[in-house]
Amino acid sequence: MTDQTPVYLSRSDLARRIGVQVGTLGRYALPEPDVYIGLEGRRTMGWKAETIDEWNARRPGRGNWSKTTN
Repeated sequence: MTDQTPVYLSRSDLARRIGVQVGTLGRYALPEPDVYIGLEGRRTMGWKAETIDEWNARRPGRGNWSKTTN
């Protein structure tokens, strides 16, 4: 691999990077993938590390969701 070869994170790479299980990702509003691999049907998504790091830095922490009162 050269310095110019793009590297993308898979869902399992993404989960490992932010410290969660792959199944947990379904609960999150993930950022738009930087790349799709495949033509139709079940395509693989990929994210740049920078995309995930920026997204993760903006996510609310555990228990920091705003609460509404009626």
